[in-house]
Amino acid sequence: MTTTSTPAAPATRLLFGTDGVRGVANVHPMTAEMALQLGRALAHVVRSGPHRHRIVIGKDTRLSGYMLEQAIASGICSMGVDVMLTGPLPTPGIAFLTESMRADAGVVISASHNPYQDNGIKFFSRDGFKLPDETELRIESLVLDGAAPGAADFHGLRPTANRIGKAKRVDDAIGRYVVFLKSLFPRDLTLDGMTVVVDCGHGAAHKVAPAVFEELGARVVAMNVAPDGKNINRKCGAVHPEGMARVILRHKAHLGLALDGDADRVILADERGRVVDGDAIMALLGRALLGRKQLAKKTVVATVMSNLGLEAALASVGGKVVRTAVGDRAVVEAMRQHGYNFGGEQSGHLIFLDHVTTGDGVAAALNVLAVMKREGKTLSELAACFRPFPQVLINVAVREKRPLSALPGVSAAVAAVEKALGKAGRVLVRASGTENKLRVLVEGPDQKKVRAHAERIADEIRRALG
Repeated sequence: MTTTSTPAAPATRLLFGTDGVRGVANVHPMTAEMALQLGRALAHVVRSGPHRHRIVIGKDTRLSGYMLEQAIASGICSMGVDVMLTGPLPTPGIAFLTESMRADAGVVISASHNPYQDNGIKFFSRDGFKLPDETELRIESLVLDGAAPGAADFHGLRPTANRIGKAKRVDDAIGRYVVFLKSLFPRDLTLDGMTVVVDCGHGAAHKVAPAVFEELGARVVAMNVAPDGKNINRKCGAVHPEGMARVILRHKAHLGLALDGDADRVILADERGRVVDGDAIMALLGRALLGRKQLAKKTVVATVMSNLGLEAALASVGGKVVRTAVGDRAVVEAMRQHGYNFGGEQSGHLIFLDHVTTGDGVAAALNVLAVMKREGKTLSELAACFRPFPQVLINVAVREKRPLSALPGVSAAVAAVEKALGKAGRVLVRASGTENKLRVLVEGPDQKKVRAHAERIADEIRRALG
C-alpha cells in the first residue's frame, strides 16, 4: 500500500530553493556580498536571550568555499555573534556539531553533487534540523527588501567594541564527528576481516570516512581523497559510482561506498561490483529494522521518485511506504510530523531519525555493514530483496522552469504516456530544485517501452524550453 504525503504549497522564494541558496560561485546570488548579507540576517533571526550567541560554519572542498566562508563569517560577526569554523566537514557533521556544541545555528557551504564551479549555502537550527520554511523566508525578506518583522533593528544594528563577534577554528571537529559516527555501529561488532572501498569524491568526507571504517577494524581502500578545489565530484563519488565498483573487484572487497561532495548521501556497490542505490538500501534496511521491531509504525518514508519495487520488498514482510515530495527536507518533515524513524531518497539520502537529523552517507553505510555482520550475508544477498520495476529518469536542461500547464505539447505527451501505461506504471515530471532542469521519470513493466515513453516526453520539453 502506498500513501503519498502532499505538503502545502510553499510561499514564493527568490533566494532559497529546496536545499538552501545555490548557484554559480561569484554570480548572483552566490556572491560574497550576498553571503555577507545572509550571515547578517541569520545572526539577527537566531539572537534570543542574553547569552553570547555562536554559529558553526562548515564547508566542502570547493575553491569558492574560502571566499564564501570568510564573507558569511564577517556578516555574522558584524551582528555581534561569534563564529566557529570547522573547515571541510560533511553536512551531517555540521548538523551534529551545531546541536552537540549548543550553537544557535549551523551553516554549510556546499553545492552537494554539483560541479566545483557551483556552490550553495544552507542553514541548520540549533537542534540540528534544517531551518523551517518560515525562518528561511524571513531571512530572505531581510536580505532582499527589509520587509520582515524587526527589519529596522536588523539594518541599524552595528555593535562596537567588545560586542563585535569573533571567529575561531574548531580544531577537533573531524575527531568529534568520527567518534559520533563510530558510536552508531553496534558495540558488540567490529569490521575486522572486511575490506571496504571508500570513494570520497574529493569532497568533505575525505578525512572522516576512511578514518571511521579503519578505526572499526576494516581494511580501507580509499579513493579520491586529494581535493584541489576543482576536482570535487569529477567523474567520481555518488554521481559516478562505476569507478568505485571496479575497484571493489580489483581488491576483492566486501562492499564499496561512494559519497557525494558533502557526504549527506551514499551509493553502495556489492562484492560483485553491482551498484546498490538508495531504494535498494531502504528496502534491505527497512526489512532488517522490521525484523528487529525497530521500524516505527512499520513504515519507510520515501519520495515520489522511489521505485515501486521498494513497496513490493517491504509489503512482503508486512511493511509499507509513505511517499513525500522530492528532497530530504520533505522526508524529514514527514518523519517528524508522523513519528516515523527511517526514510530517504533513491539518490542516496538516508535518514535515521533515532540518531541523526539529516541524510548521512557514512551512517547509512555503517547500518548496512551492521546488518551484513549480524546476518552473516553478503550485500548482494541482502539487496536481492529489492527487484526494481523498469524505470527511466531523464534530466532535461531548460532555459527556464515553467509549469506543465504552460506547456501544452508536454502536457499532451504526458497524458498519452499515462494512457498507454494505465495502472501498470506511472509518470512524473518535475522541476529540479537546484538546477535549470526538468526531470522526467517513467516507470512500467517493459524497459524498452518505458525508455521510449520517457524520450517522447523529454523531446517535447526540449522543443518547448531547450
